[in-house]
Amino acid sequence: MHESSVSLPEEVIERLYRQTLRESDLEPDQLSATSFATALARSVGHRFSEAEPSPQDRDRYLDRLQLSDLALACACGDGDERAWARFIEELRPVLYRVGRALTGDDMEGRTLADSLYGDLYGDGPGTQDEHNTRTLFRYYDGRSTLATWLRAILAQRYVDHYRTNRRLVPAEDTALERQTVVAAPTLAGSPDTIRHLAVIHSALRQALRTLPSRDRLRMGCYYQQNMTLATIGQLLGEHEATVSRHLARARQTIRDALTGALRVEGLTPAETRTFLTEAAERWPFDLTRDLQEMADTTFSEGV
Repeated sequence: MHESSVSLPEEVIERLYRQTLRESDLEPDQLSATSFATALARSVGHRFSEAEPSPQDRDRYLDRLQLSDLALACACGDGDERAWARFIEELRPVLYRVGRALTGDDMEGRTLADSLYGDLYGDGPGTQDEHNTRTLFRYYDGRSTLATWLRAILAQRYVDHYRTNRRLVPAEDTALERQTVVAAPTLAGSPDTIRHLAVIHSALRQALRTLPSRDRLRMGCYYQQNMTLATIGQLLGEHEATVSRHLARARQTIRDALTGALRVEGLTPAETRTFLTEAAERWPFDLTRDLQEMADTTFSEGV
């Protein structure tokens, strides 16, 4: 999104701010006038990026905005917990339905939807300005409903990242969910194939072992126990967006470990992608046992 903005008259901002508070059921301490004014100016600047609009064109545009949704996005972007709880209640079902439609699978769809929360919520504690700068909500301009915007974001993420990443690494979401099978048949192949499989299995186990104990616990709860982000957050005393960020970081650590192990074996990036694609389709190891061992270690260490 283009990051230009325009200067809006104070009387226009005040009128829309009062109107939005009435219509959105948000309190003034949830929706700051400053954040709302910034969002309005950014939206107008994006729409009229080529030239300054006339007052009539500007007002017609502002009156067509989804002001209640823009207000909720602003409050969530500022880190208001009540606004975030409302977002989860009203819009998480929408994200889960879209995720399921995109992936064709309930669990994959949930994982895809859950991956948005960390980016939407921002990077945790900080000043209001710092929090708002980091959150994906700052790119919502109110021209469509928040649900429509989220559908587009989720679909784009699936196209740009999820569909590609799921082919690359067997420790990605789909692999961890679909490949936790017991007594899977051994993957036949050349001696090199068998050796490379052993290498990435060893790298996977090592990556799991070296993760911080709370990361291992989150992964075990999410992938092995099929717990929701909210439930894991309650267990660990964390916001579910925080759980989502830590899971994403742990998955990246595992991806890097597997790719690095194959690089040491002399595989090129293209060969690594091909090998991991084939391995993901016929993964011969019991990840349930691996995750259980890591979970046992985690609880013995304490969290």
